[in-house]
Amino acid sequence: MKTGAQYRESLRDGRRLFLDGRKVTDLEAEPLLAAGVAEVAAGYDRHHRPEPDAVGPWFTFPTSPEDLRTQLHELLTWDMTTVTTAQGLQALLTAAARMRADHPEYAARVEAYYEWCKREDVRGVQAITDAKGHRKLSPSQQDDPDLYTRIVERRPDGIVIRGAKLHITAAATSHELVVMPTKRMKPGEEDWAVACAVPANAPGVTIINTTYAPRGAATGEDERYWPHSSHHNMPEGFIVFDDVFVPNERVFLAGETAHSATFAHALGLWERLGGTAHLAEIGDILAGFAQLIAEANGLERVSHVREKISEMIMYATLVRAGLEAAISTAEKSPEGWMFPSELYTNAAKHFGAAEFSRMVRHLHDIGGGAILTAPGPGDLDSAETGDYVRKYMRTMDGVDAEYRMRLFHAIRDYTADTFGGWQHVTMLQSGGGLYAQRMVSAKHYDMAAAKRMALRIAGLEP
Repeated sequence: MKTGAQYRESLRDGRRLFLDGRKVTDLEAEPLLAAGVAEVAAGYDRHHRPEPDAVGPWFTFPTSPEDLRTQLHELLTWDMTTVTTAQGLQALLTAAARMRADHPEYAARVEAYYEWCKREDVRGVQAITDAKGHRKLSPSQQDDPDLYTRIVERRPDGIVIRGAKLHITAAATSHELVVMPTKRMKPGEEDWAVACAVPANAPGVTIINTTYAPRGAATGEDERYWPHSSHHNMPEGFIVFDDVFVPNERVFLAGETAHSATFAHALGLWERLGGTAHLAEIGDILAGFAQLIAEANGLERVSHVREKISEMIMYATLVRAGLEAAISTAEKSPEGWMFPSELYTNAAKHFGAAEFSRMVRHLHDIGGGAILTAPGPGDLDSAETGDYVRKYMRTMDGVDAEYRMRLFHAIRDYTADTFGGWQHVTMLQSGGGLYAQRMVSAKHYDMAAAKRMALRIAGLEP
C-alpha cells in the first residue's frame, strides 16, 4: 500500500493538465487543486498498512449483503478519488461477469487489470461521457466522428483511440482513466464500441480542469466562510485522447457492439448505489441543519417549520430504506460477487435525486435570507464592526452571533454556493440522470405480477 507521500510523488509523472487556460505542472502548487491532492493523500495515510500483502478496503468485492453494507458505510468516509476507484473496478468486474460467456479473453484482461490496480494501490476514474455533438444523431452520423471516443487505428499489439470524455470527477488526481462506451452502439459503429484503461500521463492525454473549490479560499480568505468546500473538493476533468495508443492487455472491448452498453449498465448500478448512500447521508445533514437553524432563530415550534422538517426526515428515511432494500435483496453471481438489486437501487436513487432540490428549498425557506447575506468572519473580528455584528446577529441566550453566523455560512457553503451548485447538479446527474433510472426500474419491476393482481381484483382470469 502506498503512503500519502508516495501518492503525492506518483502524481509528478509528466501528466498534461490545464486549469483556467493555464498549464499546471505541479498539482500541489495550484491552490485550486491542492486540497484534492491533500484529501487523497490523507486517505492513503489513514488506511496504510506496511504488510506486503495489505490492500485497501476499496479493492474488496463484497461477497455477502453484510459485506456490501459495510463497504457502503466505509465509502462515505473516503475521498471522491477513492470512491470512483472502488465503483469503477466493481463496474469492470460486473461487466467481466456479463461478458465472460461471449468473450472470455476480455473477462480475463479485466480481472488481470483489477489485480494490477490492487497490487499497485492506484486510483482510477471512469471516463464514460462523450462530447456527443448533436444529441439526436448517432456516433456514425455526426459531422465529426471524434465526438464519440473511437478507435482510429488497430495494430497487432493494441489500438489507438481519439475523442474526449466530459464530467470526469477526480481525473487529475487519479493514476488511471478507464474508458467506457457512453451508450449502446449499433452494427456499423464498431469503432465506437471501445473500453480500455489509459494511464493519466499517457502520451496524447490532456486533462482540462474545472473546480468548485472556493476561489476565496485559494487567495487566503478565512476558511470559516468555506467550512466544507475549502477542505473537500475535487477537480472535474475534460479529458482529451489525441491518438492515444493502448496495448492489448489494457483493451477490454474493441468493436463488439453487442456488449457496448454492458460497461455503462454495470457502472450505472454501482454509481447509483453509492449515490443513494450519499443521498441518505446528505438527507440527514440537511435535516440537521434545518433543525439547528430553526432552533437558533427561535422557530422550531412554528407549524410550517415543523412540517418541513418532518418532510425532510421522511425523505432521509425513505432514501435509506431504499438503500437497505437494495442491499438486503442483493444477488450473488457465479463468481461469488454480490450485486445490489437493480430495481431498488434505481428506484431509491431516482427518488433521492428527484426530491433533493425540494429538501434544499425547505432548508433555505427555514433558514432565511441570512444564508446568503450574513456578515463574514472578518466583520465579527473587526474592531470597527464586531460589536454591531455581535449585537444584531444574536437571537437569545445561548445563541450568540458567532454560532448563528457559522451555521449560516455552513448552509450557504454546503447548499447555495460553489460546492452547493455542484452538488445540486451532481445529485441529479450522477449515475446517468433520472430517465436512465426510470428505464432500469421499469425493466426490473415485476409488471406481470402486478397485472395478475389487478385482474384478480377485476374478477378476470389472468
